[in-house]
Amino acid sequence: MNAVRPVETLHVAAGVTPAGALSGTGVASTAPVHANLVAPGLVAAAMRRGEGRLSADGAFIGVTGVHTGRSVQDKFVADDPEVTNEIWWGKVNQKLAPGKFAAFADRVRGYLGTQSELFTQDLYAGADPAHRIRVRLVTTNAWHALFARNMFIRPKAEELAGFEPDYVILHAPEMEANPETDGGRAGSTTLIALSFAKKTICIAGTSYAGEIKKSIFTVMNWLLPARGVLPMHCSANVGKAGDTALFFGLSGTGKTTLSSDPERALIGDDEHGWSENGVFNFEGGCYAKVIKLSREAEPQIWDASHRFGAVLENVIADERGHLDLEDNSLTENTRSCYPIEFIPNTVPSGMAGKPKNVVMLTADAFGVLPPISKLTPAQAMYHFMSGYTARVAGTEKGLGKEPQATFSTCFGAPFLPRHPENYGKMLANLIARDGAQVWLVNTGWTGGAYGTGQRMSIMHTRALLRAALDGSLANAEFVTESFFGLAIPKSVPGVPENVLNPRESWADKAAYDRTARDLQSRFEKNFETFASAVSDEVKAAAIRAAA
Repeated sequence: MNAVRPVETLHVAAGVTPAGALSGTGVASTAPVHANLVAPGLVAAAMRRGEGRLSADGAFIGVTGVHTGRSVQDKFVADDPEVTNEIWWGKVNQKLAPGKFAAFADRVRGYLGTQSELFTQDLYAGADPAHRIRVRLVTTNAWHALFARNMFIRPKAEELAGFEPDYVILHAPEMEANPETDGGRAGSTTLIALSFAKKTICIAGTSYAGEIKKSIFTVMNWLLPARGVLPMHCSANVGKAGDTALFFGLSGTGKTTLSSDPERALIGDDEHGWSENGVFNFEGGCYAKVIKLSREAEPQIWDASHRFGAVLENVIADERGHLDLEDNSLTENTRSCYPIEFIPNTVPSGMAGKPKNVVMLTADAFGVLPPISKLTPAQAMYHFMSGYTARVAGTEKGLGKEPQATFSTCFGAPFLPRHPENYGKMLANLIARDGAQVWLVNTGWTGGAYGTGQRMSIMHTRALLRAALDGSLANAEFVTESFFGLAIPKSVPGVPENVLNPRESWADKAAYDRTARDLQSRFEKNFETFASAVSDEVKAAAIRAAA
């Protein structure tokens, strides 16, 4: 656990190009390269260049234009012969011919070489030295460099001497891709291309900073399984007794919010590895969704977002810089990026022991799933492979009035370069090896579907999680619900009994039954992809869900 660090001091003077700043990138430039500036220097450069503005509290506010989220359809992977047989090709990993990647990378390098100044950051991904990689970012914008510096692990000053990257990110957000010559999606000027063989990532045509973060998460998802380490899209924290907990979940389900618990030390909020030694964070920062952020409900995230050094994406502020976190006029996906040290109760090493509890979060807008249920190992793999949540109108453009079921296998399909079965089997083996208890937690709706029911109380969710993580809930009396075969506790202090059983929270029981059967069919259809690759026990869990 640690106190907030003082503001960093500059490593190098602005305008000075250190030797080796572009080494290993292939970029040639005679312009100034601002290498490894820390927060004050990067903010000063961003303001000088007119890249954004400051909030009243000193946080930097950047606007990303038309791209306010990841450009999933514009992500491509080089079809290098060394790796082609191991990649999960399809909608997630679209093929880009090696020659096209090489030409595109050269074009990005040439573009970067013509800029009047560049910013580089040398950073780590992976808190465990045995499994970390060295990353060098080259970008045109100071605020993107600050984003990367916040999100990844910052080497000590002495570690920067002789730093040579394992992977390079060439970041040219203002450059337009040409699908005819670069091989990207027809009609799109955005292209995010990754080559595992060349260990290079090129990002063009989008200013959304999350592309930087998630490109390296994809790399970690590629590298670690071969080392016997499970990469995970989850947050993690640890209790005073040394009990580690993992929180899986898609965007909007509460990973960041629920893992930021004043009673537990935060390991990290989004990406981790599970090795034979325990859990370790991939990152050195947090990337929290802040639309409708409440100081009362989420004080740690609120405070971290209202201070110098934080980066706010697409957040609205008035003429004096006071934030309006209710304003979604640019996007519902407003974000705050800050170093993990901005959270007062963290694990400085980014590492902890083997998980005692694994929590799978879903925001079920159909109001069917219970607020918490205890899963068997077979059910755990079934729900991990399913990766379910539901989106509702207002969270994404183009959604209608009815909730839409979303299944993202392993709670992170867009970042999985290998077939999902690899990650699913690893999780099942680790749960068995380390004896972790798995819980399914619904942070979505109760008493009815979206539009009829109400959002689950965060106070109830926190009470349920406290009982799960302190071990008391495991010994409670459980009943089995009828549709998914989930074990529901009969009573939990601080939570009304009619909330615990979702059917009892609905006034119209017949409507609940119809909705539950509909959701079952959605699960069943989604799981058809994996049915031939899982054990009989997992198949039995799937059959029960579809019965």
